[in-house]
Amino acid sequence: MIETHKNRAVITLSGSERKNLLQGIITNDVDKLANGRGLYAALLTPQGKFLHDFFLIEKDDIIYLDCEAERMPDLFRRLLMYRLRSNVEIIDQSETYNVVTSPEPLPDKDISYPDPRHTQMGFRAITKNGNENGPDKTYHERRIKLGIAEGTYDFLPEKSTILEGHFEEINGVDFKKGCYVGQEVIARMKYRGKIKKQMLPVTLSGQAPAFGSIITDKKGNKIGDLRSTCDKNAIALFRIQDVTYGQEYDCCGIKVTPYKPIFLKDFDNE
Repeated sequence: MIETHKNRAVITLSGSERKNLLQGIITNDVDKLANGRGLYAALLTPQGKFLHDFFLIEKDDIIYLDCEAERMPDLFRRLLMYRLRSNVEIIDQSETYNVVTSPEPLPDKDISYPDPRHTQMGFRAITKNGNENGPDKTYHERRIKLGIAEGTYDFLPEKSTILEGHFEEINGVDFKKGCYVGQEVIARMKYRGKIKKQMLPVTLSGQAPAFGSIITDKKGNKIGDLRSTCDKNAIALFRIQDVTYGQEYDCCGIKVTPYKPIFLKDFDNE
């Protein structure tokens, strides 16, 4: 089953300085783009807050950037701003290309690659508009059950930090690559242990409440809030010191039960 994502857009970057431009502004190491390997990364504010996340894949000296369609104009504007006089051509290709995903490999697609965040997320591809297939309804189910935050489904632009969404564990940030926009703040959070909140997958006992609904403990104290949902599964942001795996919490009258995502290593409050 293949899903065509109408809520995604594609930007291309070409020119001899395309990698230099991205290397200086995004969270991951652009030099990892090789041999059909996809890259997941983010663009942050100078204060280290989330702005955009996206996927990158390179073919024939062109970098294809797969991003949220609704916020593509803002990302496009920022890329142009950072370009200055670099030899980089940046083009909005939303009318030319689709983004598709599948749990299985996509060998018939020219520009396809494994989702770099986790092996269980399947595969992504860039295809020409018109080559559309039937929907794969399991994409967000896979993502949410794994506890993988994505875009504005889970992050609040200019407010969230990427380490709340486990960006290191899902291969979205490289702490050895050197400087990028917001790098000092993110490095300080990691090495000084200042991560106070993190997103976790949860199960729901009933119909999912709205995005941002408050989660409380047995005493009625707020300990988190709900983010993206799919049926009886969701992602929620919790204060680390207040949450325990397997413990039931309340959210708008239903029970919310967090569990440990399989990729998570650092946080262990069982």
